[in-house]
Amino acid sequence: MQYQNTSEFAKACDAQDVLAPYRHEFHIPQHQGRNSYYFTGNSLGLMPKKVRAYVEIELKSWETHGVEGHFEGPNPWMHYHELFSEKAARLVGAKPLEVVVMNTLTTNLHLLMVSFYRPTSQRFKIIMEGGAFPSDQYAVESQVKFHGYAPEQAIIELVPRKGEDILRHEDILQTIQQHGAETALVMLGGVNYYTGQLFNMAEITQAGHTAGAVVGFDLAHAAGNVPMQLHDWNVDFACWCSYKYLNSGPGGPSGVFVHERHAHNAALPRFAGWWGHDESERFKMRKGFQPMPGAAGWQLSNAQVLSMAPHLASLDLFDEVGMPALRAKSEQLTGYLAYLLSAIQDKYPKSELKIITPNTSKDRGCQQSILLPKIGRKVFEHLQKNGVIADWREPDVIRIAPVPLYNSFEDVYQLCQLLDEALHLFDNK
Repeated sequence: MQYQNTSEFAKACDAQDVLAPYRHEFHIPQHQGRNSYYFTGNSLGLMPKKVRAYVEIELKSWETHGVEGHFEGPNPWMHYHELFSEKAARLVGAKPLEVVVMNTLTTNLHLLMVSFYRPTSQRFKIIMEGGAFPSDQYAVESQVKFHGYAPEQAIIELVPRKGEDILRHEDILQTIQQHGAETALVMLGGVNYYTGQLFNMAEITQAGHTAGAVVGFDLAHAAGNVPMQLHDWNVDFACWCSYKYLNSGPGGPSGVFVHERHAHNAALPRFAGWWGHDESERFKMRKGFQPMPGAAGWQLSNAQVLSMAPHLASLDLFDEVGMPALRAKSEQLTGYLAYLLSAIQDKYPKSELKIITPNTSKDRGCQQSILLPKIGRKVFEHLQKNGVIADWREPDVIRIAPVPLYNSFEDVYQLCQLLDEALHLFDNK
């Protein structure tokens, strides 16, 4: 696509966009009587209009059936988690056996590390991103301490080369090879929350397995953002939240992937709960945990139906559109943003504006992260005052995520007009 820096071009792209009607499936926050320019789907996705009806179905079941709602009504709660299996599997490139929706992200990360971080005196290290999202840092640090190791000895952090902002793929592979004999777990984010860098999960998984390590991913910024093939890539485990790109509401439920090669390994250590117990024996209330096959065997408690209903509404939209179509638009939309930002960067060299997201579409998802030293906060506040909802990250980064389900090319164009206006105001002050 040959981009142009005009409103007419952006409107023409929107007119040809086959996904444009899906924008009307979401509630867009208002600003002074018009739609805001919402670019924080990487933090909290917009509310699908269908959510209210999906929640109302379960409220009506509760009202009508009481406890019998577990077995009566449109979606009996006893099997509620099964409504997600096929849709979530298609979302991340898995088999239905390999996925389950349960709990929240960091809870699931801990539950999975209980099973898959099994350090020994020879293999005890975890390789992860330096500057990973704090929950990941805290979870990994606490797991290492739980097993009696010092974090400074057991955690290997991947950091960019001096003067660079993103990790080089070859450096990731080299670090895995270097520490392979002592590495128990390689655990990265699929997409880095700060820079928006998309990692080559297939090759990282292969390198980790070659080194004899287990490989897992936190997909908080990847699920619903980029296509994945977790089964074919042989990833051991993964988990993700649903409130970012998956538009399932604040604190929405998490998804879990466990590869089918672990599906029937009842001896694999885990923290057990009754909803992960063999369904045919569950209500006999006997001692002796027997896990259900696959990811469902990691469940602890019955489904949190009222918080999971919005996720079902959103997954139905994703299933209708499909990740290939979303990715195709995402590459064009984020490419347009990168093009406009590059023009602004050239126009205001004194601002020291720097795009720290990879400039190739294969190495990024929706997000563009802008480094703006000195005047970044003023610029961000100017955008806010003019109806842009973006994300500020200390000390000087603005994160912008044009989401293909509900953002338009015109949104992107108007954002960059306001960014240009802000830099004109503050660049020389």
